[in-house]
Amino acid sequence: MPSHIMPSFCQPPFASIAELRTACLSLPDPDPKVAALIAERDATLTKPPGSLGRLEELSIWLGEWQGHQKPTLEHVQITIFAGNHGVVRRGVSPWPSDVTAQMVSNFQRGGAAINQLARNAGADLAVVPVRNLTATADFTAFPAMSEEEFLDAVSVGYTAVSPMLDLFCPGEMGIGNTTPSAALCAALLGGTGADWAGRGTGLDQAGVNLKASVIDEALCMHAASLSDPLDTARCLGGYELAAILGSVLAARHHRIPVLLDGFVCTAAVLPLIKLTASALDHTKLSHCSAEAGHRRLADALRLKPILDLGLRLGEGSGSAVAIPVLRAALACHNGMATFAEAAVSQSDVSIQ
Repeated sequence: MPSHIMPSFCQPPFASIAELRTACLSLPDPDPKVAALIAERDATLTKPPGSLGRLEELSIWLGEWQGHQKPTLEHVQITIFAGNHGVVRRGVSPWPSDVTAQMVSNFQRGGAAINQLARNAGADLAVVPVRNLTATADFTAFPAMSEEEFLDAVSVGYTAVSPMLDLFCPGEMGIGNTTPSAALCAALLGGTGADWAGRGTGLDQAGVNLKASVIDEALCMHAASLSDPLDTARCLGGYELAAILGSVLAARHHRIPVLLDGFVCTAAVLPLIKLTASALDHTKLSHCSAEAGHRRLADALRLKPILDLGLRLGEGSGSAVAIPVLRAALACHNGMATFAEAAVSQSDVSIQ
């Protein structure tokens, strides 16, 4: 499945950090009446109570956010946000930054893993080269983004989400982006670079040690700004991470359920939950990445992965693999007969 290229600049919906903060604090809730109706129907289906395990939970989650007793997955979107990072010049990745643009072209031609996985999942695929792949500043010397650049990147992500979607899955591509992701985790959850730095796209142990020391430099450099989650995202993050934050925020405002991908995507939305404890209630974690730190991050956010396959590719690949699981959940919920319809006797034993 080839992807289409979306524009990397937009008319920003957020003119200031204050406006963005207000949007992060003003979040709609799911529909509890729909959740109750789905649970009520589930109790009448021809199966022992709870026998479909988490599939039953996933049906309720999809329905309460979509607002439908019989939720659907007709309009599913995977959007890859791509960005480059000035910190790469410090040697935190074995790959050059040119690879980001090369992979964007590969997505466009349909040659990447995510193209195949998106086709298999029945999802549309788009790629957004945020700020035309201009690199952020080296965050060991300067804030990664100015306020204007940060707001623009968040706005790119926000406006990339159609309100007509049934499910949204953000993905990412950016050489070196596990370094700002680890830095965000250290700043917002505690610890040092060594606690969060991993091998990324193939670092050896010496490379991981260098990466950890670079993160520690950044934490020291921006210590005065790390009390505010949005300023932390601006100083330590990246354009594609900011766009992911904006896209997940937009999905919440549109009441669209979201599948999060690996370490980078999960770290990108960490500032949201630091602003509002319920900010990620519309999300599920598609999988637990093999990247060091992702399981710890997932545990900190109380996100239970749907899959655990040792993936560490990024691109939204984990979400694409998990989408068929959601389709299986809805196939059972929407398609199964009730005991009354099937003329099957129902147990009078309640299973807790």
